[in-house]
Amino acid sequence: MADKSFLSWPFLGQQYVNLLEELESFAATHIEPFPLEIHDGEALDREATRLVSAMGEAGLLRYTVPGAYSQGEGAVKLPDGRLDVRALCLCRETLGRYSGLADFAFAMQGLGSAPISLFGSDAQKQRYLPDVAAGKRLAAFAISESNSGSDVAAMTTRAVRDGADYLISGAKTWISNAGLADQYVVFARTGSERGSSDICAFIVEADTPGLRVSERIPVIAPHPLGTLELSECRVPASAMIGSPGDGFKIAMATLDVFRSTVGAAALGFARRAMDEALARVQEREVFKKPLAAFQLTQAKIAEMAVDIDASALLIYRAAWTRDVLNQPVAREASMAKLYATEAAQRVIDHAVQLFGGRGVVVGETVEALYREIRALRIYEGTSEIQKLVIAGQLLNAR
Repeated sequence: MADKSFLSWPFLGQQYVNLLEELESFAATHIEPFPLEIHDGEALDREATRLVSAMGEAGLLRYTVPGAYSQGEGAVKLPDGRLDVRALCLCRETLGRYSGLADFAFAMQGLGSAPISLFGSDAQKQRYLPDVAAGKRLAAFAISESNSGSDVAAMTTRAVRDGADYLISGAKTWISNAGLADQYVVFARTGSERGSSDICAFIVEADTPGLRVSERIPVIAPHPLGTLELSECRVPASAMIGSPGDGFKIAMATLDVFRSTVGAAALGFARRAMDEALARVQEREVFKKPLAAFQLTQAKIAEMAVDIDASALLIYRAAWTRDVLNQPVAREASMAKLYATEAAQRVIDHAVQLFGGRGVVVGETVEALYREIRALRIYEGTSEIQKLVIAGQLLNAR
């Protein structure tokens, strides 16, 4: 059982203890735990869709939208106009401890709808958010392009005004829920010059003529991922989120919320790896002694424990700062994402090493975790980008 002492830290409270109990109960009933190996695209889509539906019915997806747009009562009372980042982090940490796909399914409902939650009009929020919270609509966030991953300002997807509409053309890749989503938040530029001042965000329905999934992308830890092609997709001007030129601000504000939660997912993976390692070193005998009796084993366990607690402190500090102080957390969220993902890679690597040969066998939980963690050091800003964000925040503060 994962260490739960962090729940008594001043960043959290009883409502989050209750939420953890709610999550644990859901996981025991609805989640196929590690290692889940589904490499068939259609089967993967079905399982991801099933998880979203189950989370919606259980009320867990209410945490992915502001409280005013979700039905029912949950363990944590959400502020009507804001997202509770501590709840999002605890959800991702707990779901990640059970299943990478479950964490993915939850996270995409939040990330894919966050631009609407944060900057959408009342009509847009009423149209999309209740069904996202109920698990009846799948959401997706479409910003990355093949030549402009972290360099958002280099995107080439264009939105051209045509009367009361916009025609969007271009390609987006590494899009989670590609082919599954009911709507995409697509970022495109309305001008022709490189830069961020003309980037806009649009809600594009999945059945819009000219939108298609051109490729499914297989990755080492199976998730629904693909490339979108847009060819003169006609959307009304009312599909724009915010005002013209707000796209870059919308994207950065969305990441400001969700980067901490990426760290939380990594923390969940790390906690599971620790649980697996502790069980293994106490049951495995080497030279007529438990593996746990060796000092080198104990050193690894200690390093893993420090990395896990340090990650949790950074994650819940960032989430608390956002929730309670209502301050921008670019620095804190980047620190949480950077440290927790890199630390989880170390923790899981130690766990694999402690398992010995079994650690690299397909079907072992630590082997699945080893593949799951790698992408988290890349998406929503690579570790290198996080370092630039942190340094930039510190230099600009002087």
